[in-house]
Amino acid sequence: MNSQTKVAGVILAGGRARRMNNQDKGLMRFKGRPMISYAIDALSPVVDCVFINANRNIDQYRQFGLPVISDQTDNFDGPLAGILTAMIHADADILVVIPCDSPLIRTEHLQQLLLTRAKNNADVAVAFDGVRLHPVFLVIKTVLQTSLQDYLADGQRKVEYWLEQQNLVRADFSNEPEIFCNINTMLELAEMEGTKRFG
Repeated sequence: MNSQTKVAGVILAGGRARRMNNQDKGLMRFKGRPMISYAIDALSPVVDCVFINANRNIDQYRQFGLPVISDQTDNFDGPLAGILTAMIHADADILVVIPCDSPLIRTEHLQQLLLTRAKNNADVAVAFDGVRLHPVFLVIKTVLQTSLQDYLADGQRKVEYWLEQQNLVRADFSNEPEIFCNINTMLELAEMEGTKRFG
């Protein structure tokens, strides 16, 4: 990757998905396509490179033609571990982070996150639906790598607690909170497949 790269993206697909019978959510099909393909489509236009953060089924994820990066440990330490791994690999100032299991996110939403961070000169912009934060939809400066390393080394895992310690701005998506619908169980997958507005 050359030094001109300023914005990188990472799709978090590194979880165990216990509620999904331990199946790999990014590879599960929604509307006939692997769920991660929606994330790739949304992210690719706004970044210089896309990483997939995965801790299993590495060869299957490589078939999407993108670099696959795994957490620094085998402990399934959660989203922050995936974000740290992306910071380590990315030759970029800014990292856009999204999960693999929210197929309604589109490029325009990620552009709004990027714009909100830039306008406010914040270190982090996090999606906010009017009621709560969605801490795995964010744009973050990679200079926070040391802070994040220290936080994880201290045994901490909670995403929101670490984010609250940063210079953070909320990106307001209260007009369309449904875009953050994520699929955690087979029932949720079936329900989303059967709902017309997700068509």
